[in-house]
Amino acid sequence: MSNIGLIIEERAADIGNFMVGRLLPFIQKRAVGPFVFIDHMGPAALKDYQNLDVPPHPHIGLSTLTYLFEGSIFHRDSIGSAIEIQPGAVNWMTAGKGVVHSERTPEYLRHTDKHLHGLQIWVALPKELEESDPTFTHVEASDIPAWEQDGVQIKLIAGEAFGKKSPVPVHSPLYFIEIKSTKAAKLSIGNDLFGESGLYILEGEIKSEGNTYTPKHILIAKDSKLCEFEIGENTTVYIFGGEAFPEQRYIHWNFVSSDRALIEQAKHDWKDQKFPKVPGETEFVPLPASSLK
Repeated sequence: MSNIGLIIEERAADIGNFMVGRLLPFIQKRAVGPFVFIDHMGPAALKDYQNLDVPPHPHIGLSTLTYLFEGSIFHRDSIGSAIEIQPGAVNWMTAGKGVVHSERTPEYLRHTDKHLHGLQIWVALPKELEESDPTFTHVEASDIPAWEQDGVQIKLIAGEAFGKKSPVPVHSPLYFIEIKSTKAAKLSIGNDLFGESGLYILEGEIKSEGNTYTPKHILIAKDSKLCEFEIGENTTVYIFGGEAFPEQRYIHWNFVSSDRALIEQAKHDWKDQKFPKVPGETEFVPLPASSLK
């Protein structure tokens, strides 16, 4: 029996003025543990007149995790945070009952050629924290646990695994792990994983049970405890997952909740501009016309 229960292929999605590859949610798999949404941004080569500009938009009921491989994004939010994120660092924003943020190319890069490449991830909150006050944490790349094991480089970007803990302040049992190889190696890491588990291939290839898997695919494990595979040379993969929540999570636009009524209220509040404002921003992303009943 194969331990791979589902293979998800990256699908193109438009987030305004920027194309991304959407990995979650998927029609056959709405979440992996608490992970409910993953977008692969880029790799994009932006000219001196092209910039990332995602105006202020709202969230409820989730934490956002931004992790860049290349490039830079300036984050502003309604809590008052204003910070540039660069490759290897983590922006972790917990929306709780409601937060608004913008994501833009930093001012000093707006008139030069640049590249942008990374992951945008949403992690659902436990039911008891869905209406908590919003928070924001920036963790520098140098503070992310990183080590070599079995001939590969490992980073524990968020959560707990391998007896280590990331400083990213997650709200439920989970893990988000980067594994990079320069040469082929066999890995058996199931004893360090728990709950539901997925593996995203960014570059290179992995082999499992006689099959070869290539970039832009997520492999969903039937049993995280049986996670064994051969990683090819010059390969980068991300392993993510954790304990699933007992309640279903609903997603509409930028809102996540176990309670549909909270999503409906958030839609009306955003339309009526009752969410808090982002200092220094005057634009906003309007609620999609199809969203209101």
